[in-house]
Amino acid sequence: MRAGSAFVSILAWSLLSQVTIISAVFMEAPICLVENTNEELTVNPQALQILTSIDKPVVVVAIVGLYRTGKSYLMNRLAGKNSGFSLGSTVQSETKGIWMWCLPHPSKQDHVLVLLDTEGLGDVEKDDPKNDSWIFALAVLLSSTFVYNSMNTINHQALEQMQYVTELTKLIKIKSSPNAVEEESEEFVGFFPDFVWTVRDFTLELKIDGRPITPDEYLENALKLSKGNDSKVELINLPREGIRKFFPKRKCFTFDRPTNDKSLLAHLQDVQESQLEASFRNQTDNFCSYIFSNAKPKTLSGGIMVNGNRLGKLLETYVRTISSGDVPCLENAVLSLAQTENPAAVQKAAKHYMEQMALKVDFPTESLQDLLSVHTECEKEALSIFMKHSFKDENQKYQKELVQILETEKDGFIRQNEEVSTKYCQDQLEYLSQSLREAISKGNFSVPGGYNLYSNEREKIINSYHQLSRKGLKADEVLQKFLQLLAVTEDSILQTDQALTEQKTALEAEQIKREAAEKEKKLLEQQQIEMQQNIEAQQRTYEEKLNQLKKIEEDRTKIVKKQMKMQLAKPKCWRCVPHGEL
Repeated sequence: MRAGSAFVSILAWSLLSQVTIISAVFMEAPICLVENTNEELTVNPQALQILTSIDKPVVVVAIVGLYRTGKSYLMNRLAGKNSGFSLGSTVQSETKGIWMWCLPHPSKQDHVLVLLDTEGLGDVEKDDPKNDSWIFALAVLLSSTFVYNSMNTINHQALEQMQYVTELTKLIKIKSSPNAVEEESEEFVGFFPDFVWTVRDFTLELKIDGRPITPDEYLENALKLSKGNDSKVELINLPREGIRKFFPKRKCFTFDRPTNDKSLLAHLQDVQESQLEASFRNQTDNFCSYIFSNAKPKTLSGGIMVNGNRLGKLLETYVRTISSGDVPCLENAVLSLAQTENPAAVQKAAKHYMEQMALKVDFPTESLQDLLSVHTECEKEALSIFMKHSFKDENQKYQKELVQILETEKDGFIRQNEEVSTKYCQDQLEYLSQSLREAISKGNFSVPGGYNLYSNEREKIINSYHQLSRKGLKADEVLQKFLQLLAVTEDSILQTDQALTEQKTALEAEQIKREAAEKEKKLLEQQQIEMQQNIEAQQRTYEEKLNQLKKIEEDRTKIVKKQMKMQLAKPKCWRCVPHGEL
């Protein structure tokens, strides 16, 4: 029951997380991310919550430039809309601070396009021009593609307006060590975005010495360093050197005027595309296509992928540092991010391990190896998740912490596996032995031969127990303990059986003796009877013989008497007596 409830909770959490991310990615309109009160910069909590809810890699495109140069229009076009970021139609700057629009990336699957529109640089209404520098610096720090938007042409004046580039080394530190030579550090470039210069209302012909050139060649030609060693030349070369140094990957787009109708320019967000110049539409499409195809996901030095959550935390760190009057340090920001991201990565990985183990381990397992095999699979997944969401894990501190957590949780699953196996086996033996215990209680085995009866019943229980499936790895141990508990009763039954058997044997021997004596008595009596009968028979035979002799004698006497009588009856003369009678 608990496992089922846990699965439902996990599913609900997952769906809720997806809903949150989807709502963040499919923003219907931009929202202010960094508010600028002309006194300080602050992060908008609502926008930050949207940004930090995105766990996918982000492609961050930021645009900066002088106010009233049409930056917002290009950003709306990247969003696939005519309106969204405020365009404005007066000399007063519309955008304040930094505004954000998060959208699904149109060509990079599982990536989010984050558009950052910044307030116009050089606004005369600003109390502190330092704000421009910080807005510029934040756009550089946050973006993976940095778009600088200007008007008419890339000339000396336009390059002078890029003095913010020359200030970057004063506004951003790479290393926290005061001895680090940041200007010569290759890592400085590693943190910086790709650079795109867009030139609006461009009216010049793209040619050099009569030869047609591309907008990229036009930009590179404008960035050529002036020759000379005097301070004036050095001052001219500063923005050129800054752009060349900090932005090694550069791209340029030139745009014709959208339309020559001033009334349409004042409300460009309401103008149908068909009302715009065909060349401008093509140039805008080319710009958007390039950004979608070439703008890279935001990464930190070392190839660390940045998602919305990481970007939001970096932004908090940067703005907090700026508000404190200090200079943002990229090394410190990354370390700070690691200190929050790595524990979160440990928890995320451990949570995944627990969820997967709960889903995949079917308690009780038949063997310990069955559980350990699932553990190995889930541990591998957890480590993969940790590696994906962690970075700069110095000395593998957090990875070791995760491994220890997983080891502890594994031990817990092993104990749970043993407990479930033990409980199941005990319950089954309790059920199977119920009739045996009842028979013992009734004294059914307290009879001669009772031990054999008991042994037969015990064997039936053991055989039935062995036939049960899914007993788990504690099956033999529980059975052994069960038999040990029966040993005392078993010994008692055996002793009783032996005592009763001996008594029965003695009684049977006595009975045999009695029966033998009785038989002998009966035999003697029978012999006496037979002897008496024999004597009586002999007596009868003797008497019969006497009677027969007596009868013979009597018969002989009768004959003699008859003869004598006959003789007496004969004449006395001898001559008269027959010859045979003499």
